[in-house]
Formats: sequence, structure tokens, C-alpha cells
Amino acid sequence: MHFSESEMEGIPTSNRPVHEIRIGRIRAAIWENETQNGPRYNVTFTRLYKDGGQWTDSGSFGRDDLPLLAKVADQAHTWIFQQKQEAANSSEEAL
Repeated sequence: MHFSESEMEGIPTSNRPVHEIRIGRIRAAIWENETQNGPRYNVTFTRLYKDGGQWTDSGSFGRDDLPLLAKVADQAHTWIFQQKQEAANSSEEAL
């Protein structure tokens, strides 16, 4: 499910991504799911565009979107690994 920025304002925090990365018109939304083995993350990618005067998004990407999509995906990957590293460091400090 994809939401425009204005639609996100009315969504409860528990239904929002834990982190977003945006470069130009390409956005990654990172979602956290709690499991028995700790948090797991999923990422959705969208391309923002204007339809008339209204901003909307799509999960479809053109040739010229792909370099930015790759950069956003790389940054999402890095953010997820940082979260796992911080969690591991926190659990080591608790010992």
C-alpha cells in the first residue's frame, strides 16, 4: 500500500514506515516487523509523479529512474544493517 506525503499525515504512527529515504522522485519506505527472532525489515520502493496537480506514486520505474532506484536501495540496505549493528551493540552493553 502506498501513500502520498499528505495522506501519511493522517495515518497512525504504528502503520507508518520506520524510516524513509528519498532521492529526487524515488522513495524507499522501510517497514519493521517484530518476530520471535527480533525485528525484520521490508522495503517498498515508489516513484513520485504529478497527475494533473495532484502528487501520487507508482511502483513502476523507467530506464532513467533505475540509477536513483539503485542508490536508494543501497541506502536502505545500509540503514537496515546499521539498525542490526546498533541492536547487537546494545545487547552486548547490557551484559
